[in-house]
Amino acid sequence: MTPPAPTAHVSAAPRLTDWTGRRHDTAPDARILSLVPSLTETLFELGLAGNLVGRTAFCIHPADTVEGVKSVGGTKRVNWRKVEAAKPTHAVLNVDENPKEMADEMAARDIVPVVTHPVEPADNGPVIRLLGDVFGRGDAAEALARRFEDGLASLAAARPRAEARVLYLIWKAPWMTVGRDTYISRFLGLIGWRTWEVGGGARYPELDLTDDLLEGVDLVLFSSEPFPFKDEHLDEFRAAFPAHAAKAMAVDGEMLSWYGTRAVKGLDYLRRLAANGPAATPP
Repeated sequence: MTPPAPTAHVSAAPRLTDWTGRRHDTAPDARILSLVPSLTETLFELGLAGNLVGRTAFCIHPADTVEGVKSVGGTKRVNWRKVEAAKPTHAVLNVDENPKEMADEMAARDIVPVVTHPVEPADNGPVIRLLGDVFGRGDAAEALARRFEDGLASLAAARPRAEARVLYLIWKAPWMTVGRDTYISRFLGLIGWRTWEVGGGARYPELDLTDDLLEGVDLVLFSSEPFPFKDEHLDEFRAAFPAHAAKAMAVDGEMLSWYGTRAVKGLDYLRRLAANGPAATPP
């Protein structure tokens, strides 16, 4: 999807207004199709398991219960026959993860799109509250949002500043990274890890890995998703760039890029990264 104009930012809008500016009615009996893995997990956390009628194949948490919800496809393409069979009244979507055409088609089929677009850690509270208010779980959402916000304040007070220049890799063949105008970049920034500057302002640009580029970073972070980087990929990098071998570091992409309930755990994960990263200073 094309990111909405700044005026549509939900943190400055009423709690029943999503990132596109759409005003929602509270629907505690909604039949929910969730096409955002992190928010599927969050909906379970809010006590909405009984409302979920569909998900993507990438919605894998909570592992012990999500398999009971039928998959309708992926985040970019769905099987519309399966969508119709699920009879959803609402679809939870995200600007970065789902194409705009999908949201438009949902609306055309009388499925209400609830669109999210968190771009910084502080947006977690508004996202959680939006879901809670739209689907009639306001109290549970408020409690979860406050857990995140308390954790965010605690992290800021502890000031675990690792101060590192990092290259965060999300894909291979071609290599891809994240720009600074992304949630991931700003989440890493909470501990002073500044992502590599991307020319042209692209949010998820391709790049060529070279010795010259690597000279400008302290750490090369291999995310576990969306590309499933494994130890073998780090070994390949170390063999190809021996002068920068010590910079390679595997990181949990869910902890650094997922919104909602996973972001609460992500704050603790950041603390551990700050404490254990090569450029870390004591918290």
